Amino acid sequence: MTTSTRGAAKTPAVLVLEDGRIFRGRAYGAVGETFGEAVFSTGMTGYQETLTDPSYHRQVVVMTAPHVGNTGVNDEDPESGRIWVSGYVVRDPARVSSNWRAQRSLDEELERQGVVGISGIDTRALTRHLRERGAMRVGIFSGDAWTGIRDEALLAKVQEQPQMKGANLSAEVATKETYVVPAIGTKKFTVAAVDLGIKGMTPHRMAERGIEVHVLPATATAEDIYAVNPDGVFFSNGPGDPATADGPVAVMRAVLERKTPLFGICFGNQILGRALGFGTYKLKYGHRGINQPVQDRTTGKVEVTAHNHGFAVDAPLDKISDTPFGRAEVSHVCLNDDVVEGLQLLDQPAFSVQYHPEAAAGPHDAAYLFDRFVSLMEAERA
Repeated sequence: MTTSTRGAAKTPAVLVLEDGRIFRGRAYGAVGETFGEAVFSTGMTGYQETLTDPSYHRQVVVMTAPHVGNTGVNDEDPESGRIWVSGYVVRDPARVSSNWRAQRSLDEELERQGVVGISGIDTRALTRHLRERGAMRVGIFSGDAWTGIRDEALLAKVQEQPQMKGANLSAEVATKETYVVPAIGTKKFTVAAVDLGIKGMTPHRMAERGIEVHVLPATATAEDIYAVNPDGVFFSNGPGDPATADGPVAVMRAVLERKTPLFGICFGNQILGRALGFGTYKLKYGHRGINQPVQDRTTGKVEVTAHNHGFAVDAPLDKISDTPFGRAEVSHVCLNDDVVEGLQLLDQPAFSVQYHPEAAAGPHDAAYLFDRFVSLMEAERA
């Protein structure tokens, strides 16, 4: 629930974690109350892309960078049609926007879209708390949602909220109707993209490579996919627990059975893991930001990459695995904690990565993965 008011920056606010820790600050954006899973993002830039990433649905994002909002907001950089984060936490919001592309301030945009936030708290202490104890449920309260209400009552409201583990959220953020992103220049291939929470830059990156992208709802069937006569199939990023995604897993298995070139990112990587028979698990505090080091084990190259995931695939790092669709191996690994960051099949054209190669808002180290997808389709056509 939100109640948008002017002068929010002067309104007291409180952040309440499910384990009882409380941070007091000032309202930022809309005034009211909001709930979600508290997670932290280590990116110093790209906050507009973060806010509009559907993978952040039902999460309250804590920015580790202390100064946020200095470049304002424009209408060109969003990754979807709305802000998806449940709440926003910053230490020192910019007082003015200073960028020639800015059309309004960040706090004005948060207020316009009814996103409750808090500023002026020690985000370093909050981040350390989440690293030590793990991502957890949180509530932000300001205005009438806080006035006269005891901390114990606010904590009880937080503890009533659903957990992220077991949450099935893809259909809540995905398109309801199929749409087409045309190829830029000469059309070379057709790709069916299953939208589990896709970012706008992803089909654009494919379109730049001559791919006509048919973006399908999360509920798409194998029949829906092959009705567009695709040269390749793509499974996007998205929010929620991959253990609940039985429908997309079944559809991906149907694609693997036909040996159509396949590429998945983020949630799509977890779907591929499940389709191959691997399990998934929830990370303690996840990977979120645009500065995560990943090694491509097929080349030995180390990439700085953009991440947003709280779940991971449980696959062996030290051996090739036998699956119902042939041999599979872990192709990418996070150098911070050895989390599986990519999978590939060795006997048919299918691979995935856990991070975001579309590089919105950067870095660009992983853009070659779209070229790898094109190469698979070229080889299959040949």
